[in-house]
Amino acid sequence: MISRRGSEDTAALDFAVQIAREAGRVLLQHFERLDPTRIERKSTHRDLVTAADLASERTILQAVRARYPGHAIHAEEEGRSGSPDAPTWIVDPLDGTINFVHGLPAFGVSIALYEGGEPRVGVVHLPKLGETFSARAGGGAFLAGRPIRVARTSELKDALVATGFPYERGDPERDNAALFAHLYPQVRDLRRWGAASADLAFVACGRFDAFWELDLKPYDVAAGALLVREAGGVVTDLRGGNEWLHGGSVVCGPPVLHAALQRELRGRWRGGA
Repeated sequence: MISRRGSEDTAALDFAVQIAREAGRVLLQHFERLDPTRIERKSTHRDLVTAADLASERTILQAVRARYPGHAIHAEEEGRSGSPDAPTWIVDPLDGTINFVHGLPAFGVSIALYEGGEPRVGVVHLPKLGETFSARAGGGAFLAGRPIRVARTSELKDALVATGFPYERGDPERDNAALFAHLYPQVRDLRRWGAASADLAFVACGRFDAFWELDLKPYDVAAGALLVREAGGVVTDLRGGNEWLHGGSVVCGPPVLHAALQRELRGRWRGGA
């Protein structure tokens, strides 16, 4: 028998999948059709926002507010709204904006519902690839309705590991180049996909063995981290703690491989003292 919480989470997950796909269709309407004069810069020349980001977010937020008017929202472009004590939807309407602007198919929509600081449901939808990853707390992780699991890889030498690099560069605590150089000789290979939500989803289904990144925001990891956890993986911050949602860094993978990767990273990270 499904509990009331389980039933509520299932309904919320079905809703999140639906609106993520709707937002994905909005993104595809803009893909390779952007007006270059309407691409704006945020904190740096690398941190971009487009009409597609805004249209996708508008689609998601309108649906959330209509269905769950008492819930709070933390969205990339609009920011926070609603009571901090309410269940909160954490939304990235277009993860991988630079890829999107340059016509690369590596971009997605990330939607998660958190309550009391804990993830309840998470969805990562990759419109151009036609793939939807979903998870419910305690209910497993899925790709297109099929259960997924993290890889069985336990040694770094056998691992295909993903990472990413921050928009802001030059800060020692956010300098991933040194960590990349340290890990590169130790692993099978490294990948830089350019969309953290997809990196996490790919760890959850075993395409990537592990993933780490610095200088991330909650909307980058909120959904994908639940996917990894429900697929049997471990998610921590770079120090090995549980501040991966708001702490800015994330390390994830199968339990044994995660432990090995986290030790190597923390030993070389200048912000890890």
